Amino acid sequence: MTGARPCAAEQRGPRERGGGGRGSGGSCAAAAGGMSGARGAGRALAALLLAASVLSAALLAPGGSPTPDVDKKRHVELKMDQALLLIHNELPGTNLTVYWNYDRCYQCLLQVLVRASRGGKPGKPSVAAVAVGTQHVSILRLNDTVEDKELCRLEYKFGEFGNYSLLVKHTPDGASEAACDLVVNEKPVDSDLPVTVAFLVGLALVIAVSFLKFLWSLEDFNNWISKAINSRETDRLINSELGSPSRAGDPQPEAWRPSAAPLRLRCLDTFRGMALTIMVFVNYGGGRYWYFKHSSWNGLTVADLVFPWFVFIMGSSIFLSMTSTLQRGCSKFRLLGKIAWRSFLLLCIGIVVVNPNYCLGPLSWEEARIPGVLQRLGVTYFVVAVLELLFFKPVPESCASERSCFSLLDVVSSWPQWLVIMALEGIWLALTFFLPVPGCPTGYLGPGGIGDLGKYPNCTGGAAGYIDRLLLGDHHIYQHPSSTVLYHTDVAYDPEGILGTINSIVMAFLGVQAGKILLYYKDRTKDILVRFTAWCCLLGLISVALTKASENEGFIPVNKNLWSISYVTTLSAFAFFILLVLYPVVDVHGLWTGTPFFYPGMNSILVYVGHEVFENYFPFQWRLGDSQSHKEHLVQNLVATALWVLIAYILYKKKVFWKI
Repeated sequence: MTGARPCAAEQRGPRERGGGGRGSGGSCAAAAGGMSGARGAGRALAALLLAASVLSAALLAPGGSPTPDVDKKRHVELKMDQALLLIHNELPGTNLTVYWNYDRCYQCLLQVLVRASRGGKPGKPSVAAVAVGTQHVSILRLNDTVEDKELCRLEYKFGEFGNYSLLVKHTPDGASEAACDLVVNEKPVDSDLPVTVAFLVGLALVIAVSFLKFLWSLEDFNNWISKAINSRETDRLINSELGSPSRAGDPQPEAWRPSAAPLRLRCLDTFRGMALTIMVFVNYGGGRYWYFKHSSWNGLTVADLVFPWFVFIMGSSIFLSMTSTLQRGCSKFRLLGKIAWRSFLLLCIGIVVVNPNYCLGPLSWEEARIPGVLQRLGVTYFVVAVLELLFFKPVPESCASERSCFSLLDVVSSWPQWLVIMALEGIWLALTFFLPVPGCPTGYLGPGGIGDLGKYPNCTGGAAGYIDRLLLGDHHIYQHPSSTVLYHTDVAYDPEGILGTINSIVMAFLGVQAGKILLYYKDRTKDILVRFTAWCCLLGLISVALTKASENEGFIPVNKNLWSISYVTTLSAFAFFILLVLYPVVDVHGLWTGTPFFYPGMNSILVYVGHEVFENYFPFQWRLGDSQSHKEHLVQNLVATALWVLIAYILYKKKVFWKI
């Protein structure tokens, strides 16, 4: 799922820039020639490393997929994530029906894969060829077609573009009617090799850059550079541009000092940028790997992580921005108008983005999708921001100063908001588990389709899907939900629907709590980290209790399509853990500036809208030599993602930001 920048009301710190400060005008003039050369060399090195990483991912992963295998005799053309299976039926007088499905399809009806005719003379079996999926473990069941009696059953993880034979014959001892033996005719390719290579190249790039920055921090190396450039001032500016650690006694860079810009913490923009970068990558295809796509129903993949994190960071930004705005003397009434206007803009932009028609002709209003990512953000932002505005309390002086602060003040000071949030969650639980849905069991949380043994094919999403179809209509919600992949659902279902918005509000409010911790305990790193840890553990334990530590057997499974409460607590626990790491590393000690994620995090609405609008345009997409190759798709998606990070960097340097 995609997302957009949630912090529309957030105020940017004046003159804040990444990568170090600036010298005086005279000093810059004296060292202009040296600096331009150094910057040019640095950018050339960065471009070279980026090109090397892309080329390495393309060249070091030989044969990410061969030319799709075609069995000319049996006319089976293999596509991505498929293998060839030959059914050798040696049973005379017995026709076989082969049923198949993935083991990840929970309680699913097995689907007919192929039928094999009866065997001929001994040594001359009938052969049926079929393509099978390779993304997950496959379940195969062979039945006697006439008697519909199971002969054998097996589970196996096929490899991409592999060639396999399933030999079906009588057992020598006659203990059972048939024996099934699986034989590998041709070994599969390692479809995950391109991802491994790309990861190792990226890791090597990080190590190389870190090593260069370490060298730059050494005094002897600096002296050598200083002599080569023949300018001590130029050397100081180069060190500042590359973000070298401050020496003892030197003032800490403004962006790294937690007390210098308490309302614009770099770790929040870095976190937002990390989520946005992953989002761009998975929205562009993620190399067509299943774990970079959304879960078909219960469970988590990489793609399921990013949107909730946007919502969480939006909540943190709401509180920090609101505090800053009200401290500057803005009235609550005027701020309410700004909140309403920004929410309206998010809704409008979202409707435009989710209904592209520049290549499909005029848009039909009868089929326009109403829910969407930006729409969900707009509604969530409005509710949480208005809630905080109504019950806003200034940060107590006892917490703003170095004096002691009540350990739970950041929570108990928000008791009216907590009551509202609990009431909203009660509404979600009541509607989800007690709303009667025609033709479906009350409290149904399943995908419908062939799930639950095919008993409820039109009940996708239970109450959540029913409310959307009732209030918005079948044609105004998402027509291709992820549940169609494994569960073969035919009912429209929108993962950004009405009922799930309640839990996105809950998640944003948990983000508000993170923002209050950062502000209430400003300059007290230990207190902040202790509270992040406590929230992480508490939410994690709630998730374990709700899910019974399982994917499908819990009271409320983790489900992105439903935005279940366990999904919210799990992703919020992850968010607190990430802040637990980023805050001391980025804002307290300055060990990392957040590069390169900081730059898209500062311009997230522009990057999100831009990557959606220009998705099908060069250079973000081009015709591939082999459309069935994970490797080629991965290279294309990595290049497109890197380009948006580069665009965000250039816009940041040009001080171009899209704010609404």
